[in-house]
Amino acid sequence: MIAAFVIMLRETLEAALIIGIISSFLVRTKQRKYLIQVAGGSAAGIAASLLAAFLFNRFSQGFSGKTEALFEGVTMIVGALLITTMIFWMMNQYNIAKNIEKQVSKRVSGTFGAGVFFLVFISILREGVESVIFLAALRFTTAENTLLGALLGMATAIVLGYFLFLGSVKISVKKVFTFTSILLILFAAGLAAHGVHELQEAGIIPVFIEHVWDINPAVGQDGSYPLLHENGYIGSILKGLFGYNGNPSLLEVTVYASYIMVVIFIWGVKTRSRRPRYSRRTALRGNKGTARTNP
Repeated sequence: MIAAFVIMLRETLEAALIIGIISSFLVRTKQRKYLIQVAGGSAAGIAASLLAAFLFNRFSQGFSGKTEALFEGVTMIVGALLITTMIFWMMNQYNIAKNIEKQVSKRVSGTFGAGVFFLVFISILREGVESVIFLAALRFTTAENTLLGALLGMATAIVLGYFLFLGSVKISVKKVFTFTSILLILFAAGLAAHGVHELQEAGIIPVFIEHVWDINPAVGQDGSYPLLHENGYIGSILKGLFGYNGNPSLLEVTVYASYIMVVIFIWGVKTRSRRPRYSRRTALRGNKGTARTNP
């Protein structure tokens, strides 16, 4: 439930920010008449996302055996890749308000209303389709109640986005996205590892070493799982949120560790590239006046 909450909080908050920024821009530029296109694009995007969810669930129910394992493995890996691209895309949108307002301004023409409608529609649909894939991949890895977590995440993001739009809540959206990005990186690493596990079960990828370790407690005589078992209450939460596995294969461990190291490396490179650079010459020039006043 926690993983579903974080996913939908992040996805819905992104959509809420986009809608809020566009609406604020239209109000500020005295183009309130186009707010109806914002509402229409939002409704159409939500409806299309629900249709995508229905079709995806209907399609995924037709598999069994190795085909089911193959489908689940591919879904998990695609979900991990989408989460990764989403995280890095948001890192590049450090001035997201200006970027969105530029997109809206480009539609100043006779079809301005249609442009605003489709900008909102595509933005909502993108977040919706991503959410469908993420939640489906999560459902394959854990027996948690993903629906409740998803609904709570959506409700929290909508309320938070509304108060942010009104200006009555002062929070650092950047810090929220940074915190959720860290959680999503761990979640995506788990998805990638579990995806490899499913592909191994389907016979697509060799196993090599089946269990690097096995720390799962013994199952009870009544068939119940202990709390810390990967299928137990606590273990299933860790499994859904961080990709915990009590008895992973060598390739699963390798994929999990490699994913985290590569993503953290790229994150560090991107973070450093956005920092302002000051040369020694610039620093001396800036302190030149101060140096003259010193005896």
